[in-house]
Amino acid sequence: MLPPITQVSGRAVHVPGNDIDTDRIIPARFMKCVTFEGLGEYAFYDVRFEQDGTPKPHPVNAPERAGASILISGMNFGCGSSREHAPQALYRHGFRAVVAGSFAEIFFGNCTTLAMPCVTLAEADLAKLAAAVDADPSLEVTVDVQAKEVRYGKMVLSADIPDTAHAALVNGRWDPIGELLEGASNVDQTASRLPYLTNA
Repeated sequence: MLPPITQVSGRAVHVPGNDIDTDRIIPARFMKCVTFEGLGEYAFYDVRFEQDGTPKPHPVNAPERAGASILISGMNFGCGSSREHAPQALYRHGFRAVVAGSFAEIFFGNCTTLAMPCVTLAEADLAKLAAAVDADPSLEVTVDVQAKEVRYGKMVLSADIPDTAHAALVNGRWDPIGELLEGASNVDQTASRLPYLTNA
């Protein structure tokens, strides 16, 4: 069984805006890769850097946000192209959880298979969290997947995550390919009983 993901704690960075699509998360020109290694440095690249590579004033570039492991954003995060590279870029940049108002479905699924929980908050609660994080770069935030909560300071916010993703994360069943490989012997046993395979 894979490691259960029951909670993620760490400092956070707030990237404001709704409808942040996967091309903004990882521009298409950086997808010419054989593996996902190194994609983290290109996360939000076009809004973080000028064409000559000079950093722009962006929350992810702020020195006090370095090492933040929780990303906070707005509605419909991860919309657009279904590219798997987008969650991979965030994960390899160092993010381990995303809190937003809502998520594009395919992006959400790709994050779950990376053990990177995506939870939603009501609009007012999301605004409170974002304001607190903007005000204090050292603030520790906990995304409690098990309890379906987001906590910081003395605040406890009720979060939401679909039941299927919740069960997969807290029970260590978040990677379907890993599960398939784990059950390889069962696959072989079943295949040996299928006449259209054994008689081929």
